[in-house]
Amino acid sequence: MTDGRRWQNEAHDKPVYYPPFAEDVKEEEGVAVLTTKNFNSFIDDNEFVLVEFYAPWCGHCKALAPEYAKAAQTLKDENSKIRLAKVDATVESELAEKYSVRGYPTIKFFRSAGTPSDYQAGRQASDIVNWLKKKTGPPAVELKTVDEAKTFAEKEEVVVIGFFKDQESEQAVAFKKVASTVDDIPFGITSEADVFKQYNVDKDGIVLLKKFDEGRNDFEGDYEDDAITKFVRANQLPLVVEFTQESAQKIFGGEVKNHILLFVKKDGGEDTIEQFRAAASNFKGKVLFIYLDASNEENGRILEFFGLKEEEVPAVRLIQLSEEMSKYKPPNADITTSSIKAFVQDFVDGKLKPHLMSEEIPADWDAKPVKVLVGKNFKEVAFAKDKNVFVEFYAPWCGHCKQLAPIWDELGEKFKDNDNVVIAKMDATANEIEEVRVQSFPTLKFFPANSDQVIDYNGERTLEGFTKFIESGGKDGAGVSEEEEEEDEEEEEEDDDQLKKDEL
Repeated sequence: MTDGRRWQNEAHDKPVYYPPFAEDVKEEEGVAVLTTKNFNSFIDDNEFVLVEFYAPWCGHCKALAPEYAKAAQTLKDENSKIRLAKVDATVESELAEKYSVRGYPTIKFFRSAGTPSDYQAGRQASDIVNWLKKKTGPPAVELKTVDEAKTFAEKEEVVVIGFFKDQESEQAVAFKKVASTVDDIPFGITSEADVFKQYNVDKDGIVLLKKFDEGRNDFEGDYEDDAITKFVRANQLPLVVEFTQESAQKIFGGEVKNHILLFVKKDGGEDTIEQFRAAASNFKGKVLFIYLDASNEENGRILEFFGLKEEEVPAVRLIQLSEEMSKYKPPNADITTSSIKAFVQDFVDGKLKPHLMSEEIPADWDAKPVKVLVGKNFKEVAFAKDKNVFVEFYAPWCGHCKQLAPIWDELGEKFKDNDNVVIAKMDATANEIEEVRVQSFPTLKFFPANSDQVIDYNGERTLEGFTKFIESGGKDGAGVSEEEEEEDEEEEEEDDDQLKKDEL
Protein backbone atom coordinates (compact mmCIF):
# COMPACT_ATOMS: atom_id res chain seq x y z
CA MET A 1 0.00 0.00 0.00
CA THR A 2 1.49 3.31 -1.07
CA ASP A 3 -1.30 5.54 0.27
CA GLY A 4 -0.54 4.88 3.95
CA ARG A 5 -1.02 2.31 6.67
CA ARG A 6 -4.56 1.17 7.28
CA TRP A 7 -6.57 -0.86 9.72
CA GLN A 8 -10.23 -1.39 10.40
CA ASN A 9 -11.40 0.85 13.21
CA GLU A 10 -13.62 -1.25 15.47
CA ALA A 11 -15.97 1.64 16.05
CA HIS A 12 -16.71 2.23 12.36
CA ASP A 13 -17.73 0.31 9.29
CA LYS A 14 -15.39 2.21 7.02
CA PRO A 15 -11.61 1.75 6.92
CA VAL A 16 -9.64 4.51 8.59
CA TYR A 17 -6.47 5.69 6.89
CA TYR A 18 -3.35 6.84 8.68
CA PRO A 19 -0.43 8.54 6.98
CA PRO A 20 2.93 6.82 6.50
CA PHE A 21 5.99 7.99 8.43
CA ALA A 22 6.80 11.61 7.72
CA GLU A 23 9.55 12.24 5.19
CA ASP A 24 12.05 13.20 7.89
CA VAL A 25 11.53 9.92 9.77
CA LYS A 26 13.60 7.05 8.44
CA GLU A 27 12.48 3.48 8.88
CA GLU A 28 14.71 0.45 9.55
CA GLU A 29 12.97 -2.94 9.44
CA GLY A 30 9.65 -1.34 10.33
CA VAL A 31 11.12 0.64 13.25
CA ALA A 32 11.05 4.44 13.08
CA VAL A 33 14.43 6.11 13.65
CA LEU A 34 13.88 9.15 15.84
CA THR A 35 16.13 12.11 16.53
CA THR A 36 15.84 15.28 18.58
CA LYS A 37 14.57 17.00 15.44
CA ASN A 38 11.63 14.68 14.67
CA PHE A 39 10.88 13.09 18.05
CA ASN A 40 8.12 15.38 19.30
CA SER A 41 6.26 15.51 16.00
CA PHE A 42 6.32 11.72 15.66
CA ILE A 43 4.99 11.22 19.19
CA ASP A 44 2.29 13.83 18.56
CA ASP A 45 1.23 12.24 15.25
CA ASN A 46 0.83 8.70 16.61
CA GLU A 47 -1.49 7.60 19.40
CA PHE A 48 0.66 4.71 20.63
CA VAL A 49 4.47 4.65 20.37
CA LEU A 50 7.00 2.34 21.99
CA VAL A 51 10.48 3.91 21.99
CA GLU A 52 13.75 2.09 22.63
CA PHE A 53 16.66 4.23 23.78
CA TYR A 54 19.78 2.25 22.87
CA ALA A 55 23.56 2.38 22.53
CA PRO A 56 25.13 0.85 19.41
CA TRP A 57 27.80 -0.92 21.48
CA CYS A 58 25.37 -2.38 24.06
CA GLY A 59 25.17 -6.19 23.94
CA HIS A 60 21.63 -6.26 25.36
CA CYS A 61 20.52 -3.79 22.67
CA LYS A 62 22.06 -5.94 19.93
CA ALA A 63 20.22 -8.99 21.27
CA LEU A 64 16.95 -7.08 21.38
CA ALA A 65 17.23 -5.59 17.86
CA PRO A 66 15.92 -8.55 15.78
CA GLU A 67 13.06 -9.21 18.22
CA TYR A 68 12.12 -5.54 18.28
CA ALA A 69 12.07 -5.47 14.47
CA LYS A 70 10.02 -8.69 14.39
CA ALA A 71 7.48 -7.13 16.75
CA ALA A 72 7.28 -4.04 14.55
CA GLN A 73 6.66 -6.22 11.49
CA THR A 74 4.00 -8.26 13.29
CA LEU A 75 2.09 -5.11 14.21
CA LYS A 76 2.53 -3.76 10.71
CA ASP A 77 1.13 -6.96 9.19
CA GLU A 78 -1.90 -6.64 11.47
CA ASN A 79 -2.45 -3.03 10.33
CA SER A 80 -2.02 -1.91 13.92
CA LYS A 81 -1.82 1.74 14.83
CA ILE A 82 0.95 1.01 17.35
CA ARG A 83 4.34 2.33 16.24
CA LEU A 84 7.76 1.09 17.31
CA ALA A 85 10.65 3.54 17.29
CA LYS A 86 14.23 3.78 18.45
CA VAL A 87 16.64 6.49 19.53
CA ASP A 88 20.43 6.27 19.58
CA ALA A 89 20.87 7.70 23.08
CA THR A 90 24.63 8.13 22.61
CA VAL A 91 23.93 10.62 19.83
CA GLU A 92 20.63 12.14 20.96
CA SER A 93 21.88 12.99 24.45
CA GLU A 94 19.22 15.66 25.05
CA LEU A 95 16.44 13.13 24.57
CA ALA A 96 18.26 10.61 26.76
CA GLU A 97 18.56 13.18 29.54
CA LYS A 98 14.96 14.33 29.18
CA TYR A 99 13.62 10.79 29.57
CA SER A 100 16.03 9.78 32.36
CA VAL A 101 17.87 7.11 30.41
CA ARG A 102 20.21 5.49 32.94
CA GLY A 103 21.03 2.23 31.16
CA TYR A 104 20.58 0.44 27.87
CA PRO A 105 18.19 -0.43 26.52
CA THR A 106 15.61 1.83 28.17
CA ILE A 107 12.13 1.38 26.66
CA LYS A 108 9.29 3.88 27.11
CA PHE A 109 5.65 3.70 26.06
CA PHE A 110 3.88 6.88 24.91
CA ARG A 111 0.08 7.11 24.79
CA SER A 112 -1.54 10.12 23.10
CA ALA A 113 1.68 12.14 23.59
CA GLY A 114 1.24 11.98 27.36
CA THR A 115 3.75 11.18 30.07
CA PRO A 116 5.52 7.95 29.09
CA SER A 117 5.49 4.78 31.16
CA ASP A 118 8.21 2.17 31.42
CA TYR A 119 7.99 -0.99 29.34
CA GLN A 120 7.82 -3.94 31.74
CA ALA A 121 7.79 -7.26 29.95
CA GLY A 122 10.05 -9.72 28.13
CA ARG A 123 12.31 -9.03 25.19
CA GLN A 124 10.95 -11.52 22.71
CA ALA A 125 8.77 -10.25 19.86
CA SER A 126 5.68 -12.01 21.23
CA ASP A 127 6.24 -10.47 24.68
CA ILE A 128 6.46 -6.99 23.15
CA VAL A 129 3.36 -7.44 20.99
CA ASN A 130 1.28 -8.94 23.82
CA TRP A 131 2.27 -6.17 26.21
CA LEU A 132 1.38 -3.47 23.72
CA LYS A 133 -1.97 -5.05 22.90
CA LYS A 134 -2.82 -5.15 26.60
CA LYS A 135 -1.92 -1.49 26.95
CA THR A 136 -3.86 -0.35 23.89
CA GLY A 137 -6.89 -2.64 23.74
CA PRO A 138 -9.29 -4.54 25.96
CA PRO A 139 -7.59 -6.64 28.67
CA ALA A 140 -9.38 -9.75 27.35
CA VAL A 141 -10.25 -10.27 23.68
CA GLU A 142 -13.87 -11.25 23.13
CA LEU A 143 -14.16 -14.61 21.37
CA LYS A 144 -17.50 -14.81 19.57
CA THR A 145 -17.06 -17.99 17.54
CA VAL A 146 -15.32 -21.36 17.79
CA ASP A 147 -12.99 -20.38 14.93
CA GLU A 148 -11.99 -17.18 16.74
CA ALA A 149 -11.28 -19.16 19.88
CA LYS A 150 -9.21 -21.75 18.01
CA THR A 151 -7.18 -19.08 16.22
CA PHE A 152 -6.63 -17.25 19.50
CA ALA A 153 -5.48 -20.42 21.29
CA GLU A 154 -3.22 -21.57 18.47
CA LYS A 155 -1.33 -18.32 18.07
CA GLU A 156 0.64 -18.30 21.35
CA GLU A 157 2.40 -20.79 23.61
CA VAL A 158 0.11 -19.89 26.53
CA VAL A 159 -3.33 -18.28 26.55
CA VAL A 160 -6.03 -17.88 29.19
CA ILE A 161 -9.74 -17.97 28.35
CA GLY A 162 -12.55 -16.91 30.67
CA PHE A 163 -15.88 -18.66 30.15
CA PHE A 164 -18.67 -16.49 31.59
CA LYS A 165 -22.35 -16.48 30.63
CA ASP A 166 -22.61 -13.01 32.16
CA GLN A 167 -19.52 -10.93 31.43
CA GLU A 168 -20.54 -8.38 34.05
CA SER A 169 -20.75 -10.94 36.84
CA GLU A 170 -18.51 -10.57 39.88
CA GLN A 171 -16.39 -13.50 38.72
CA ALA A 172 -15.99 -12.11 35.19
CA VAL A 173 -15.03 -8.68 36.53
CA ALA A 174 -12.33 -10.29 38.71
CA PHE A 175 -11.06 -12.20 35.66
CA LYS A 176 -10.84 -9.04 33.54
CA LYS A 177 -9.07 -7.20 36.33
CA VAL A 178 -6.36 -9.86 36.42
CA ALA A 179 -6.20 -9.81 32.61
CA SER A 180 -5.38 -6.10 32.75
CA THR A 181 -2.44 -6.68 35.09
CA VAL A 182 -0.83 -9.72 33.42
CA ASP A 183 0.96 -8.21 30.46
CA ASP A 184 2.85 -11.17 29.05
CA ILE A 185 -0.04 -13.58 28.36
CA PRO A 186 -3.05 -13.05 26.03
CA PHE A 187 -6.44 -13.30 27.73
CA GLY A 188 -9.71 -14.08 25.96
CA ILE A 189 -13.30 -14.10 27.19
CA THR A 190 -16.46 -15.69 25.80
CA SER A 191 -20.14 -16.15 26.55
CA GLU A 192 -20.89 -18.30 23.51
CA ALA A 193 -22.40 -21.76 24.11
CA ASP A 194 -20.56 -23.22 21.09
CA VAL A 195 -17.23 -22.14 22.51
CA PHE A 196 -18.13 -23.56 25.92
CA LYS A 197 -18.94 -26.87 24.22
CA GLN A 198 -15.77 -26.86 22.09
CA TYR A 199 -13.62 -26.68 25.24
CA ASN A 200 -15.78 -29.00 27.37
CA VAL A 201 -16.75 -26.26 29.79
CA ASP A 202 -20.21 -26.71 31.28
CA LYS A 203 -20.21 -23.79 33.71
CA ASP A 204 -18.45 -20.48 34.25
CA GLY A 205 -14.72 -20.97 34.59
CA ILE A 206 -11.17 -20.13 33.58
CA VAL A 207 -8.98 -22.33 31.37
CA LEU A 208 -5.26 -21.94 30.70
CA LEU A 209 -4.18 -23.55 27.42
CA LYS A 210 -0.51 -24.24 26.69
CA LYS A 211 1.60 -26.07 24.15
CA PHE A 212 3.63 -28.09 26.65
CA ASP A 213 3.29 -30.45 29.62
CA GLU A 214 -0.34 -31.36 30.28
CA GLY A 215 -1.63 -28.82 27.74
CA ARG A 216 -4.44 -27.46 29.88
CA ASN A 217 -5.18 -26.26 33.41
CA ASP A 218 -8.65 -25.49 34.80
CA PHE A 219 -8.99 -22.95 37.57
CA GLU A 220 -10.45 -24.18 40.82
CA GLY A 221 -10.93 -21.81 43.72
CA ASP A 222 -12.38 -18.50 44.76
CA TYR A 223 -12.64 -15.83 42.07
CA GLU A 224 -10.31 -13.39 43.78
CA ASP A 225 -7.53 -11.41 42.10
CA ASP A 226 -4.69 -13.08 43.98
CA ALA A 227 -6.02 -16.61 43.46
CA ILE A 228 -6.50 -16.14 39.72
CA THR A 229 -3.09 -14.50 39.30
CA LYS A 230 -1.42 -17.28 41.27
CA PHE A 231 -3.15 -19.89 39.09
CA VAL A 232 -1.89 -18.23 35.91
CA ARG A 233 1.67 -17.72 37.16
CA ALA A 234 1.94 -21.25 38.53
CA ASN A 235 0.94 -22.81 35.20
CA GLN A 236 2.37 -20.49 32.54
CA LEU A 237 5.83 -22.05 32.54
CA PRO A 238 6.80 -25.66 31.85
CA LEU A 239 7.40 -27.88 34.88
CA VAL A 240 11.08 -27.64 33.99
CA VAL A 241 12.39 -24.52 32.25
CA GLU A 242 15.66 -24.26 30.36
CA PHE A 243 17.44 -21.06 31.33
CA THR A 244 18.14 -18.93 28.26
CA GLN A 245 18.27 -15.22 27.54
CA GLU A 246 14.73 -15.62 26.18
CA SER A 247 13.32 -17.34 29.28
CA ALA A 248 15.19 -15.20 31.84
CA GLN A 249 12.52 -12.49 32.02
CA LYS A 250 9.76 -15.01 32.74
CA ILE A 251 11.92 -16.80 35.31
CA PHE A 252 12.91 -13.68 37.22
CA GLY A 253 9.57 -11.92 36.74
CA GLY A 254 7.44 -14.82 37.98
CA GLU A 255 5.68 -15.13 41.30
CA VAL A 256 7.78 -18.11 42.40
CA LYS A 257 11.00 -16.86 43.98
CA ASN A 258 12.41 -20.24 45.02
CA HIS A 259 14.45 -21.74 42.19
CA ILE A 260 16.17 -25.11 42.01
CA LEU A 261 18.79 -25.29 39.30
CA LEU A 262 20.23 -28.31 37.55
CA PHE A 263 23.58 -27.64 35.90
CA VAL A 264 23.98 -30.25 33.19
CA LYS A 265 25.54 -30.66 29.78
CA LYS A 266 22.44 -30.77 27.62
CA ASP A 267 23.97 -33.05 25.02
CA GLY A 268 24.10 -36.40 26.80
CA GLY A 269 22.31 -35.26 29.92
CA GLU A 270 18.78 -36.23 28.90
CA ASP A 271 18.41 -38.94 31.56
CA THR A 272 19.52 -36.56 34.31
CA ILE A 273 17.05 -33.93 33.12
CA GLU A 274 14.25 -36.51 33.19
CA GLN A 275 15.12 -37.52 36.77
CA PHE A 276 14.96 -33.82 37.64
CA ARG A 277 11.67 -33.34 35.77
CA ALA A 278 10.01 -36.26 37.55
CA ALA A 279 10.40 -34.45 40.89
CA ALA A 280 9.00 -31.11 39.70
CA SER A 281 5.24 -31.78 39.82
CA ASN A 282 5.32 -32.20 43.61
CA PHE A 283 6.39 -28.59 44.08
CA LYS A 284 4.41 -26.72 41.44
CA GLY A 285 3.81 -23.13 42.50
CA LYS A 286 6.33 -23.43 45.36
CA VAL A 287 9.67 -24.05 43.67
CA LEU A 288 10.57 -23.38 40.05
CA PHE A 289 12.66 -26.13 38.42
CA ILE A 290 15.27 -24.82 35.98
CA TYR A 291 18.12 -26.44 34.11
CA LEU A 292 21.13 -24.77 32.53
CA ASP A 293 23.29 -26.11 29.74
CA ALA A 294 26.75 -26.09 31.31
CA SER A 295 28.39 -26.50 27.92
CA ASN A 296 27.02 -23.10 26.86
CA GLU A 297 29.74 -20.52 27.47
CA GLU A 298 27.13 -17.86 28.22
CA ASN A 299 26.22 -19.78 31.39
CA GLY A 300 29.79 -19.86 32.67
CA ARG A 301 29.27 -16.83 34.90
CA ILE A 302 26.29 -18.50 36.55
CA LEU A 303 28.34 -21.59 37.42
CA GLU A 304 30.90 -19.24 38.93
CA PHE A 305 28.20 -17.48 40.95
CA PHE A 306 27.27 -20.80 42.56
CA GLY A 307 30.91 -21.77 43.12
CA LEU A 308 30.77 -24.59 40.59
CA LYS A 309 33.44 -25.79 38.19
CA GLU A 310 32.61 -27.46 34.89
CA GLU A 311 34.08 -30.76 36.09
CA GLU A 312 31.56 -30.79 38.98
CA VAL A 313 28.63 -30.90 36.54
CA PRO A 314 25.98 -32.31 36.73
CA ALA A 315 25.12 -30.57 39.99
CA VAL A 316 22.11 -29.09 41.74
CA ARG A 317 21.72 -25.87 43.72
CA LEU A 318 18.68 -24.10 45.17
CA ILE A 319 18.33 -20.35 45.61
CA GLN A 320 15.77 -18.24 47.44
CA LEU A 321 15.35 -14.84 45.82
CA SER A 322 14.36 -12.46 48.57
CA GLU A 323 15.89 -9.42 50.24
CA GLU A 324 18.24 -11.79 52.03
CA MET A 325 19.09 -14.05 49.12
CA SER A 326 20.10 -17.54 50.23
CA LYS A 327 21.65 -20.51 48.43
CA TYR A 328 21.30 -24.17 49.37
CA LYS A 329 23.37 -27.22 48.46
CA PRO A 330 22.16 -30.85 48.53
CA PRO A 331 23.78 -33.12 51.16
CA ASN A 332 25.26 -35.29 48.41
CA ALA A 333 25.91 -35.18 44.67
CA ASP A 334 23.32 -37.83 43.71
CA ILE A 335 20.81 -36.60 41.15
CA THR A 336 17.82 -38.90 41.27
CA THR A 337 14.13 -38.15 41.47
CA SER A 338 13.99 -39.32 45.09
CA SER A 339 17.05 -37.32 46.19
CA ILE A 340 15.73 -34.15 44.51
CA LYS A 341 12.30 -34.59 46.12
CA ALA A 342 13.85 -35.07 49.56
CA PHE A 343 16.13 -32.03 49.15
CA VAL A 344 13.36 -29.69 48.00
CA GLN A 345 10.93 -30.99 50.63
CA ASP A 346 13.46 -30.24 53.36
CA PHE A 347 13.78 -26.72 51.95
CA VAL A 348 10.00 -26.21 51.87
CA ASP A 349 9.77 -27.51 55.46
CA GLY A 350 12.44 -25.07 56.61
CA LYS A 351 14.93 -27.75 57.59
CA LEU A 352 17.89 -26.52 55.54
CA LYS A 353 20.59 -24.03 56.43
CA PRO A 354 21.94 -21.75 53.68
CA HIS A 355 25.15 -22.87 52.01
CA LEU A 356 27.91 -20.26 52.18
CA MET A 357 30.74 -20.66 49.71
CA SER A 358 34.35 -20.28 50.77
CA GLU A 359 37.71 -20.82 49.17
CA GLU A 360 40.53 -22.32 51.21
CA ILE A 361 42.65 -19.82 53.14
CA PRO A 362 45.70 -19.03 50.98
CA ALA A 363 49.01 -19.83 52.69
CA ASP A 364 50.22 -16.29 51.90
CA TRP A 365 46.92 -14.47 52.62
CA ASP A 366 48.66 -11.87 54.81
CA ALA A 367 52.01 -11.70 52.98
CA LYS A 368 51.19 -8.51 51.05
CA PRO A 369 49.95 -5.09 52.18
CA VAL A 370 46.42 -5.96 50.95
CA LYS A 371 45.27 -9.01 52.90
CA VAL A 372 43.31 -11.74 51.13
CA LEU A 373 40.10 -12.77 52.86
CA VAL A 374 37.92 -15.81 52.20
CA GLY A 375 34.81 -17.08 53.93
CA LYS A 376 36.85 -19.18 56.35
CA ASN A 377 38.99 -16.35 57.77
CA PHE A 378 36.68 -13.37 57.31
CA LYS A 379 35.25 -13.10 60.83
CA GLU A 380 38.60 -13.55 62.50
CA VAL A 381 40.15 -10.68 60.53
CA ALA A 382 37.28 -8.25 59.88
CA PHE A 383 35.93 -8.30 63.44
CA ALA A 384 39.28 -8.24 65.24
CA LYS A 385 38.66 -5.91 68.19
CA ASP A 386 41.98 -4.08 67.94
CA LYS A 387 41.89 -3.43 64.18
CA ASN A 388 40.17 -1.01 61.80
CA VAL A 389 39.52 -3.18 58.74
CA PHE A 390 38.64 -1.78 55.31
CA VAL A 391 37.46 -4.46 52.84
CA GLU A 392 36.85 -4.42 49.11
CA PHE A 393 34.35 -7.06 47.96
CA TYR A 394 35.09 -7.60 44.29
CA ALA A 395 34.37 -9.80 41.27
CA PRO A 396 37.27 -10.92 39.05
CA TRP A 397 35.36 -10.00 35.89
CA CYS A 398 34.16 -6.56 37.10
CA GLY A 399 35.64 -3.69 35.07
CA HIS A 400 35.23 -1.17 37.91
CA CYS A 401 37.03 -3.54 40.28
CA LYS A 402 39.94 -3.80 37.85
CA GLN A 403 40.15 0.01 37.70
CA LEU A 404 40.16 0.19 41.49
CA ALA A 405 42.83 -2.52 41.99
CA PRO A 406 45.99 -0.32 41.65
CA ILE A 407 44.50 2.33 43.97
CA TRP A 408 43.59 -0.33 46.52
CA ASP A 409 47.15 -1.66 46.36
CA GLU A 410 48.44 1.90 46.99
CA LEU A 411 46.14 2.14 50.00
CA GLY A 412 47.51 -1.13 51.37
CA GLU A 413 51.05 0.13 50.88
CA LYS A 414 50.23 3.40 52.68
CA PHE A 415 48.93 1.65 55.80
CA LYS A 416 51.15 -1.48 55.80
CA ASP A 417 53.12 -0.26 58.82
CA ASN A 418 50.05 0.85 60.78
CA ASP A 419 49.30 -1.86 63.35
CA ASN A 420 45.74 -0.58 63.82
CA VAL A 421 44.63 -0.66 60.16
CA VAL A 422 44.07 -3.62 57.84
CA ILE A 423 43.39 -3.18 54.12
CA ALA A 424 41.82 -6.32 52.67
CA LYS A 425 39.94 -7.71 49.70
CA MET A 426 37.63 -10.66 49.12
CA ASP A 427 36.42 -12.31 45.92
CA ALA A 428 32.67 -12.16 46.62
CA THR A 429 31.87 -14.47 43.70
CA ALA A 430 33.69 -17.36 45.44
CA ASN A 431 33.14 -16.47 49.10
CA GLU A 432 29.98 -15.65 51.05
CA ILE A 433 29.47 -14.50 54.63
CA GLU A 434 26.39 -14.00 56.78
CA GLU A 435 27.39 -10.52 57.92
CA VAL A 436 27.58 -8.85 54.48
CA ARG A 437 25.27 -9.16 51.48
CA VAL A 438 27.01 -7.98 48.33
CA GLN A 439 24.61 -6.62 45.71
CA SER A 440 27.04 -4.91 43.32
CA PHE A 441 30.76 -4.67 42.63
CA PRO A 442 32.92 -3.29 44.03
CA THR A 443 31.34 -3.00 47.50
CA LEU A 444 33.50 -1.25 50.11
CA LYS A 445 32.87 -1.72 53.83
CA PHE A 446 34.67 -0.59 56.98
CA PHE A 447 34.77 -2.62 60.18
CA PRO A 448 35.93 -0.26 62.98
CA ALA A 449 37.91 -1.49 65.99
CA ASN A 450 36.05 -2.29 69.21
CA SER A 451 32.70 -2.27 67.42
CA ASP A 452 30.25 -4.59 65.71
CA GLN A 453 29.29 -1.78 63.34
CA VAL A 454 29.68 -2.16 59.56
CA ILE A 455 30.07 1.14 57.68
CA ASP A 456 29.49 1.57 53.94
CA TYR A 457 31.96 3.71 52.02
CA ASN A 458 30.54 5.93 49.30
CA GLY A 459 33.14 8.65 48.88
CA GLU A 460 35.56 9.22 46.03
CA ARG A 461 37.44 6.13 44.92
CA THR A 462 40.80 7.78 45.26
CA LEU A 463 43.77 7.25 47.58
CA GLU A 464 43.04 10.61 49.19
CA GLY A 465 39.34 9.79 49.68
CA PHE A 466 40.07 6.38 51.20
CA THR A 467 42.76 7.85 53.48
CA LYS A 468 40.43 10.54 54.84
CA PHE A 469 37.77 7.91 55.45
CA ILE A 470 40.10 5.67 57.47
CA GLU A 471 41.69 8.52 59.43
CA SER A 472 38.24 9.92 60.30
CA GLY A 473 37.24 6.59 61.79
CA GLY A 474 34.86 5.78 58.99
CA LYS A 475 33.02 9.12 58.90
CA ASP A 476 34.36 11.15 55.97
CA GLY A 477 32.82 9.38 52.94
CA ALA A 478 30.45 7.11 54.82
CA GLY A 479 26.85 6.43 53.90
CA VAL A 480 24.92 6.65 50.65
CA SER A 481 23.40 9.93 49.52
CA GLU A 482 20.54 9.71 47.03
CA GLU A 483 22.44 11.76 44.47
CA GLU A 484 25.62 9.70 44.80
CA GLU A 485 23.67 6.44 44.70
CA GLU A 486 21.96 7.47 41.45
CA GLU A 487 25.28 8.44 39.87
CA ASP A 488 26.87 5.19 41.03
CA GLU A 489 24.00 3.12 39.63
CA GLU A 490 24.41 4.80 36.25
CA GLU A 491 28.19 4.28 36.27
CA GLU A 492 27.90 0.57 37.14
CA GLU A 493 24.87 -0.28 34.99
CA GLU A 494 26.62 -2.90 32.88
CA ASP A 495 28.18 -4.80 35.78
CA ASP A 496 24.95 -4.67 37.81
CA ASP A 497 22.90 -5.93 34.87
CA GLN A 498 25.19 -8.92 34.57
CA LEU A 499 25.11 -9.56 38.32
CA LYS A 500 21.30 -9.59 38.36
CA LYS A 501 21.22 -12.13 35.58
CA ASP A 502 23.75 -14.24 37.43
CA GLU A 503 21.70 -14.09 40.65
CA LEU A 504 19.28 -16.84 39.88
